[in-house]
Amino acid sequence: MPIYKYDDQSLKNAAELIKKGELVAFPTETVYGLGADGLNPIAVAKIFEKKNRPAFNPLILHIADKNTLKDYAFYEDPIIDKLTDKFWPGPLTLVLPKKDTVPDIVTSGNETVAIRMPNNEIALRLITLSERPIAAPSANKFGHLSPTDAEHVSKSLGNDLFILDGGKCAVGLESTIIGYKNGIFSLLRPGGIPIEEIEKITGALTIKDKEEISPESPGQLPFHYSPEIPLYIINRSGMSDKNFLNSLGNKKVGLLLFKEDNPDIESVLHNYSKKILSESGNLAEAAANLFKFLHDFEKEKVDLILTEPVEPSGLGLAIMDRLKRAAERYKI
Repeated sequence: MPIYKYDDQSLKNAAELIKKGELVAFPTETVYGLGADGLNPIAVAKIFEKKNRPAFNPLILHIADKNTLKDYAFYEDPIIDKLTDKFWPGPLTLVLPKKDTVPDIVTSGNETVAIRMPNNEIALRLITLSERPIAAPSANKFGHLSPTDAEHVSKSLGNDLFILDGGKCAVGLESTIIGYKNGIFSLLRPGGIPIEEIEKITGALTIKDKEEISPESPGQLPFHYSPEIPLYIINRSGMSDKNFLNSLGNKKVGLLLFKEDNPDIESVLHNYSKKILSESGNLAEAAANLFKFLHDFEKEKVDLILTEPVEPSGLGLAIMDRLKRAAERYKI
């Protein structure tokens, strides 16, 4: 199937496919999602098959009305309502005790379900027209770069998929995921909303100190969000990595910088392509450009990517989370 530009007819066609138990790739404000009827176990199974996604990695259930949250999850704590009032629609996912209406395949057998309400008109209209919540991880092969435009989806998943093209994603980074258990709020994945903003409502969040074999939500595996070529994080000066840099010779390097040139590293490299996430140092702009620039490096067929770290606060925490997981399989 080709990519379909968003209009009323393509939206109706996408909703009909969801109702029939088929898959649709669609835009959200974070990244493009690979969606299926979240209450249809057979349809949801197609997501895992299409992505080559491990069955133990749960999905996020997307809703179009925050008042339907209690149709799928149990909670009494008024702080949950304060979070949804403040951040929904938006890039915040809540992990709460699930109701039996949610199939076990969505939650990978966990007793909790991850739910969010996206801040994207196309996504909200699609959910509403489909008349059911939509289960959707990112629309890419498991472990690879998240897609922030329709072409990224097609490149990763092929052309035998209905792709609803809504342009570039505004946030470009997956949602922040917050868990709730026994009155305690915990950070399961940093993302599109800085944790400092969330903590104004919840108080200090508990931070997970180790990876879980059976995760409660997406984005908790040791390596994830990886480009198809090696990615390494090096310090700003590059001096501790001098031997590594000198060993690169004439290999073509994708150099990903935060807000300015890096003469120390650039003087050592012989063949490189440079991209700056945000020349103004704006973390929101940097987050929106992160996956796009990594996809661009793949198109340029660089041999490897070098990236400097950003300060791990605000959205910088989410950026560093993605970079560390992408680099996990490529150790210097």
